Amino acid sequence: MKSAYLYCRVSTDEQKRKGASLVEQEDRLIKHCEIYGVQIKGIFREDFSAKDFNRPEWKRLIKKIGKNTHWPPENILFIKWDRFSRSIEYAYQMMRILSELNIKTMAIDQPIDLEVPEGIVMLAVYLSIPEAENTRRGLTTADGIRRAKKMGRWPGRAPIGYANRSDPDGKKFIIPKQPEADFIKWSFQQLATGLFTISQVRKMAFINGFQCGTNNFWKLLRNPIYCGIIKISANRNEKNKL
Repeated sequence: MKSAYLYCRVSTDEQKRKGASLVEQEDRLIKHCEIYGVQIKGIFREDFSAKDFNRPEWKRLIKKIGKNTHWPPENILFIKWDRFSRSIEYAYQMMRILSELNIKTMAIDQPIDLEVPEGIVMLAVYLSIPEAENTRRGLTTADGIRRAKKMGRWPGRAPIGYANRSDPDGKKFIIPKQPEADFIKWSFQQLATGLFTISQVRKMAFINGFQCGTNNFWKLLRNPIYCGIIKISANRNEKNKL
């Protein structure tokens, strides 16, 4: 490898959780190139999720490489394969695209030789681990939200007419927010008379000062939380028992 483009990536969540740093990645990649005599053709720094390749800096990198109509061999270096992708499906799709462009990718902490069968196996392992981590993190988050709702908390964004609050222990809940709460209560009361349609009630509420779009107004009238009902979906263990 005589030359390469350097690709550093973190997501906001990773920086909060692990303290990951673009500067640290860049420094290690530069030192790697200095040790092995690799010419650096460009450095691309990404602060974006790796769930797919719809990332600003990655697209800019590929666009820059693709401008060379002679299609010479090009290389992209990153620290680990989870910097490249956290999805097996999208990773393989992108690698096929890069192969057609005569572009090779390499993780300096997880080097593999794709010319041998064992290298293909190791690539699958390196790509599957971050995807499994994402799946586990999603399940953990969903379970946490579910537990919070069962305990009477509201962990997400407050619905229209409510405001998010936290008690001294950090437990999250919602309280009515004025004047939106009064407008919503009034809207339900008008509909309950049976004299007006939803569109008519929304227009009257808008004239009185309630700023709410048509779609959001229809959604809030069908949201059971305004009737004091919080939906809690069953988790996987409960589904298996049904």
